[in-house]
Amino acid sequence: MMSEFRISQDLNPYASSAALGEKPMVEIEDLSLWYGEKQALKEVTITVPQHRITAFIGPSGCGKTTLLRCLNRMNDLVDEVRITGRIRIAGTDIYDLALDVVELRKRVGMVFQKSNPFPKSIYENVAFGPRILGVRSRSELDAIVERSLQSAALWDEVADRLQDMALSLSGGQQQRLCIARAIAVEPEILLMDEPCSALDPVATAKIEELMLDLKKDYTIIIVTHNMQQAARVSDYTGFMLLGELVEFGVTRELFTTPKDSRTEAYITGRFG
Repeated sequence: MMSEFRISQDLNPYASSAALGEKPMVEIEDLSLWYGEKQALKEVTITVPQHRITAFIGPSGCGKTTLLRCLNRMNDLVDEVRITGRIRIAGTDIYDLALDVVELRKRVGMVFQKSNPFPKSIYENVAFGPRILGVRSRSELDAIVERSLQSAALWDEVADRLQDMALSLSGGQQQRLCIARAIAVEPEILLMDEPCSALDPVATAKIEELMLDLKKDYTIIIVTHNMQQAARVSDYTGFMLLGELVEFGVTRELFTTPKDSRTEAYITGRFG
């Protein structure tokens, strides 16, 4: 069963399960989270390396998306959430009371499961973030829009229709537009929550190819139910179960020689 996964080849062969030798971008220590009385994360500790793709896999409700949303503090918006532990991004404690959460969300962009372009033009979708951050020059906005759409592999398809409504694009194009919108403010990290779950295989392949290209400039963290996708694109993979990070390591190693029997059972389809 494990042999059917095609593993990303762009790996650091000297990296251990703790990303040894890689420059850390995200450091999580003993992170626990409760929604009211329900504990959703249990003492998660992990180091995510810079300019790599890290995937989190696991059954529905295991805490993957909750963990992702901790990284840009979106869980702050949920009532009765309690969090303990520490998260550092590039050395900065993101739960420091002095931290500007708006600035954090500039540094940590997010692409959601369902593409969610604004009901505006293609141009205005990409220019939205820079405008909020104070960019007013039309020439500067034009350059940002072109650069972002180029980086999202969408420019050639929409260059002559920037004033068209974003909702006129196909599903795959809308998702790439959302990626362009996220990177327009030049984040350090790109979070992607099931970015291909609503897309057909052709659109999925384009998004996966795009992720592999974007990691040169961004640290990418994805949540996916698709284990084949994690195997194809990620450098590191974490398996989560019932709020616990069961195992984390180089993707090739985790899929071929998992150290925990629960990881092996999930990968081989015996549960989940």
